[in-house]
Amino acid sequence: MNISTVTRKHLFDLPENIVYLDGNSLGCLPRGVAGRASKTIEGEWGGQLIRAWNTASWMSLPQRVGDRIARLVGAPDGSVATGDTLSIKVYQAVAAALRMRPGRKVIVSDSGNFPTDLYMVRGLLQTLDAGYELRTPEPENVADAIDESVAAVLLTHVDYRTGRMHDMADMTRRAQAAGAAMIWDLAHSAGALPLDLAGCGTEFAVGCTYKYLNGGPGAPAFIYVRPDIVSAVEPALAGWMGHDAPFAMELHYRPAMSTERLRVGTPPIVQLAILDEALNVWDGVELEDVRAASIELSELFIAEVERRCPQLNLASPRDPAARGSQVSFAFANGYEAMQALIDRGVIGDFRAPDIMRFGFTPLYVDRDDVLVAAGKIEEVIGGELWRDTRYSVRSRVT
Repeated sequence: MNISTVTRKHLFDLPENIVYLDGNSLGCLPRGVAGRASKTIEGEWGGQLIRAWNTASWMSLPQRVGDRIARLVGAPDGSVATGDTLSIKVYQAVAAALRMRPGRKVIVSDSGNFPTDLYMVRGLLQTLDAGYELRTPEPENVADAIDESVAAVLLTHVDYRTGRMHDMADMTRRAQAAGAAMIWDLAHSAGALPLDLAGCGTEFAVGCTYKYLNGGPGAPAFIYVRPDIVSAVEPALAGWMGHDAPFAMELHYRPAMSTERLRVGTPPIVQLAILDEALNVWDGVELEDVRAASIELSELFIAEVERRCPQLNLASPRDPAARGSQVSFAFANGYEAMQALIDRGVIGDFRAPDIMRFGFTPLYVDRDDVLVAAGKIEEVIGGELWRDTRYSVRSRVT
């Protein structure tokens, strides 16, 4: 695989003298986004005012963006709705799944899931107050926890700390064989590796767009619903934008006859316009090529860091087929080391209790970046530069 055939650095506004290995948390700024935002704000909102809902096609923007995301996650047009936040989409998917499996009282996730997903499920179950139970076995034990009592299985495809990856097709088969509905959180998958939502048959999938899809901080989330079950989905949050005819202003809710029924409030037009523009960097890109480049970069990174810094312990799966597009190393003073590294122009991030996390986004990361990063890590760890007391001051965002 020739990484240069995937790298599109010229399409991004990248700061000079920075190696950015945190696209798994917040993607870089694509060129053209600032101009699109200005056009939306000044030309459409400012110039057309409320007329822009029609004259600038604001009303159809959520569907258009959803279809662009659908291509990147292996889903058909019309099956992905955009808007709201990932937390809201998790709530909607789990609530819909429970209604589709009456009589079953168990939701299975895993102990490594992103905390928000578990918070949202627990909040939903407390609201329902109907005897539901959330089980969170260790990730490797999830399959054994799925039986005929389970209504829904909610898993994050790629673990946010280590990059460990569930087998999507196998786990979906296991859940459905037991009669449970499957829900995938694609926060660390969409835009990082090939996905086949249609092929695996999952009932639901949710995801964010500010990581590998480069939609910017707070970019709208998305939700996928398998087309053949849409009519059976009863939205727990019945917002007017999910109504079949929002401007009929009917007193009773009548859901749209598509995944659009899972839209809730007024779409965030400025953020959707930014995301729409950001998705242009994917034109002509195949996720299989991105995945191959990601593996090559991450394998080089692991080899270089382990050779230079034996003090660090690989926390990610060694087999590249078992991890997503990130590499994590465990180090007792990982927070301080990461701050020292960022201070020297290599940006990754830290996850408690001891994880130094590095993301590989081949659209703007290449082999030279990996080698520079490995060299800086060697300086920080080998020279114990992390001991400087200023690096121990904890910021709100790590």
